[in-house]
Amino acid sequence: MRNYTFLSTTILLFILCFGCTNYEKEVKAATVSARKEASDIGISIMAKGGNAFDAMIAMDLALSVCYPNAGNLAGGGFFVYRKSNGEKGSLDYREKSSENAQKNMFLDNEGNIIPDKSTLGGLAVGVPGTVAGLFEIYKKMATLPWETLVQPAIDLAEKGFVVTKKQENSLNSKREDFIKINGKETFYGNTFKAGDTIKNHAIASTLKIIQKEGKNGFYEGKIAKLIVDKVKKTGGIITLNDMKNYSPVWRDLINFQYKDLNIFSMGPPSSGGICLGQIMKMIEPFSIQNYNHNSLKYIQLLTEAQRRSYADRSEFLGDPDFNNIPQNELISNVYLKSRMNNFSFNKATSSSDINFGNVYMNESDETTHYSIIDTEGNAVAVTTTLNASYGSKVYVEKGGFFLNNEMDDFSSKPGTPNMFGLIGSEANSIQAEKRMLSSMTPTIIEKNEKISMIVGTPGGSTIITSVLQTILNVYEFQMNIQEAVNAPRFHHQWLPDEIRLEPEKFDHLIQDLLKKGYFIKPEKELIGRVDALHVNSKGIIQAGADPRGDDYASFLY
Repeated sequence: MRNYTFLSTTILLFILCFGCTNYEKEVKAATVSARKEASDIGISIMAKGGNAFDAMIAMDLALSVCYPNAGNLAGGGFFVYRKSNGEKGSLDYREKSSENAQKNMFLDNEGNIIPDKSTLGGLAVGVPGTVAGLFEIYKKMATLPWETLVQPAIDLAEKGFVVTKKQENSLNSKREDFIKINGKETFYGNTFKAGDTIKNHAIASTLKIIQKEGKNGFYEGKIAKLIVDKVKKTGGIITLNDMKNYSPVWRDLINFQYKDLNIFSMGPPSSGGICLGQIMKMIEPFSIQNYNHNSLKYIQLLTEAQRRSYADRSEFLGDPDFNNIPQNELISNVYLKSRMNNFSFNKATSSSDINFGNVYMNESDETTHYSIIDTEGNAVAVTTTLNASYGSKVYVEKGGFFLNNEMDDFSSKPGTPNMFGLIGSEANSIQAEKRMLSSMTPTIIEKNEKISMIVGTPGGSTIITSVLQTILNVYEFQMNIQEAVNAPRFHHQWLPDEIRLEPEKFDHLIQDLLKKGYFIKPEKELIGRVDALHVNSKGIIQAGADPRGDDYASFLY
């Protein structure tokens, strides 16, 4: 294995977060992400004088190289920020459907969903948003030259990144799909083992074009043509016009109060902020601290609130450019109190008895999250995805990257679940040039008008509940941020009517839950990979990097 160093020896020290026990050491800035390489690159950018937004761009591009199952050039995401002066906002660079997309494009002549059409191959691909999003953020918020921000990812691609054991398992699990879609000679059809170094010269070439030409280098010219040609070759419909016309959208944040916390999260087309707000406000009247962490009553309370929120998600949420979404009503105290009227600790509420609420209107599993805070106090929460692990499995050989399968996040057939078991309505049906609904929940929290937490996670439908439990672990159960991230998780999403429990962590409660009428699904897999930063009451920055993955935090001292 070739040894290599990504950072200059003059760059200040960084440390692995979840190995850190000294929370009192002064930290000037911090990053936490799915890979050490990306976290280190973010710190290196800030050590050169860049801000959190510069670091965000460099980290995102680095993840496209060393974390190809979710880091991406041809996916999309959501960006939530809080500047040191208190200014806040969000950018939606979610993928869109093609101008040629049709409502029934994944159905056969009898109206049944065609297996795999929305998940594998070119028809599953949405118009990518990532590069446009990064360039939009660069134009408005960055301080260093674009070329400087792209260069670390180019170096990483050319020098190579080391395969971890978890990454070996991930690549092995999808290799047959890579070959099925792209042929035996496809780059990731090779066998990679832990300790190997992967050098991806094709993506380095793509990044050099983006470095020189900016957004246009991806959405027009050679790269755009490579994408469109590969999509069409694998059964898709994206056009050069789709690529050229893509643009990100600045969105209003979802803002709500939970006790003494002021919480800002992503709005539609993400369901994350609204669902998080609904759940937290539904449970707020209860004395949560008296129930003990992950106790029977605690699980019951969160499960019932989650059940009701996900029912609302399925009915009301979609692309706000195509739907009139009752955002304020859905997180109003009066409405949410009514949603919990039939909750009882005595027995489970059946999901068959829970529908979406009566709202009166006046008018995603393989993802990755990273969190950043810089020396000035600027904060960034970003969640980005290809949807499934390695997206559609369509690989642009000469470009060096995978294409997303975000079309599955639409309701291919309203009332029928997608790959994450989530059910949608007409609000999330397929229409041309529409953004698909997401569960991504990048979130920033203020306490006493100061930055307090930056949090998010991958995990498809479990994203919202993983973020929720991490927040509650800190603010209700006084855990430090690493303990909060490490703690066992559970999940309920209305349908299917079952509580998903992380393996071997809740066995002592299963019989009690069954007696209450709950259906239990012990998970074989872990839930979420939360990457969070917390600024404690003394102003000390603490990090939580999820040990469920290869996640890593780096600090600038």
